[in-house]
Amino acid sequence: MKNRKLRMAMIGGGKDAFIGAVHRLAFNMDGQVQLVAGALSIRPEVAIESGQELFLDEDRIYTDYKTMLEKEAAMPADKRIDFVSIVTPNFAHFDPAMMALDKGFHVVIEKPITFSLEEAKQLKSKLEQTGLMLLLCHTYTGYPMVKQARRFLQSGALGKIRKVYVEYPQGWLSTSLEKTGQAQAAWRTDPKRSGKAGSMGDIGTHAFNLAEYVTGLQVESICADINTIVEGRMLDDDGAAFLKFNNGVSGVLMATQIAAGEENNVKIRVYGEKGGIEWKQEDANTLLVKWLDKPTEIYRAGSGYLDSFAKHNCRTPAGHPEGYLEAFANLYRNFTLTVRARINGETPQKEWLDFPGVEEGIRGMAFIENVIASGQAQKKWIDFTV
Repeated sequence: MKNRKLRMAMIGGGKDAFIGAVHRLAFNMDGQVQLVAGALSIRPEVAIESGQELFLDEDRIYTDYKTMLEKEAAMPADKRIDFVSIVTPNFAHFDPAMMALDKGFHVVIEKPITFSLEEAKQLKSKLEQTGLMLLLCHTYTGYPMVKQARRFLQSGALGKIRKVYVEYPQGWLSTSLEKTGQAQAAWRTDPKRSGKAGSMGDIGTHAFNLAEYVTGLQVESICADINTIVEGRMLDDDGAAFLKFNNGVSGVLMATQIAAGEENNVKIRVYGEKGGIEWKQEDANTLLVKWLDKPTEIYRAGSGYLDSFAKHNCRTPAGHPEGYLEAFANLYRNFTLTVRARINGETPQKEWLDFPGVEEGIRGMAFIENVIASGQAQKKWIDFTV
């Protein structure tokens, strides 16, 4: 492949969608990707208007993803897309992802990865058959200081891990927002579109993924309390779970969307024999390392003492704030660098390969299945099955 931008198509994410605009800001940040085609809405007029506003060629603005994938696959190699980004609600992930892989396109996909655990497993099988790649957009793993935390724990500096606390409080669903016509609230609280879980599917999966990513451990059993606080809501809007990880480590996970006044204060603390680490999104450039027998250390993004994985994902010198969009862009950059290397028959750098994929997607869907099962069970502790 000659040195060029990777060509991308987007499914969903039109002018009336929040997350589509975030994706476009993210993949444009590094100049590695060109959006050349789109089926941007299930409403034809919105799909067309959105494509025009993004200056797509008229013949590559589509009103349904099936037509788009068929026509893009038939194009010559110097024009055909390299990958598809699927930014629809999760009930509309599986079919377009499977078709994209069948047509030979790599896939970027929003979380949760699918509507059900079985669909996620089928998607993994398809990836194995095709040899193609998938990026799952667990944004918080893209923060450089989250990567620093992971690498710090891997170094063994804190000794054996003993305790994990992860929390994700939001307040935006403290009222019956879904009954006002608010689109984001409507699909997230609808079991036909969101699946078995509400808050645990939407943000609980983020907290779960962050805990497993940072610690390098996997949950083996779970004991959950799941609540629906707002009267008349069809899915959970609050919950917590005790977690048992491998190696005998215990943890606590909290995810709620009825914590009035909270925004997106996702936070993780991990404690070992010699001390602990703490990171929170509200101060994303800072990682605290707390020691048993000496003062707390403050690690800052952009500093020269960071691990190579953290440095690779820093974009500005120390003291210049980086946040959610940069973390999102790091996912796209690592994915596109890896795709380009493989197209060119080169070996990707280890730092490029550090992005979530189908395995994390399966673990996330298993979390939804298990946390809801435990929340509904009389016997509260259940084995975490995948």
